[in-house]
Amino acid sequence: MAKTKRKRQPKGEPTELDGVYVLKIVMYLIVGSQWVRFVDPGLTKQIPIPLGLIVGIIFAAHDHFKIDRKIEYAIIIIASFVGFWSQTGLFINIL
Repeated sequence: MAKTKRKRQPKGEPTELDGVYVLKIVMYLIVGSQWVRFVDPGLTKQIPIPLGLIVGIIFAAHDHFKIDRKIEYAIIIIASFVGFWSQTGLFINIL
């Protein structure tokens, strides 16, 4: 009977559970879609600031349990575009 070789995980690299992976992706989607918009009272001007994009990129850069930074950045950028067009985030009226 032939023996099958088992792949061993390198020591020192913890595996991530599937639930943790999905939770991180959902967190990046929610955080990345947040915008702060400064709106004047006449609703004629609007200044959008991608606060979620900035916070998400900072968090992805300092994440200890990395999925893959390229995937994290892509998810955050796509979520910021979706958040911009769907008008999610915080609206602040400028007086």
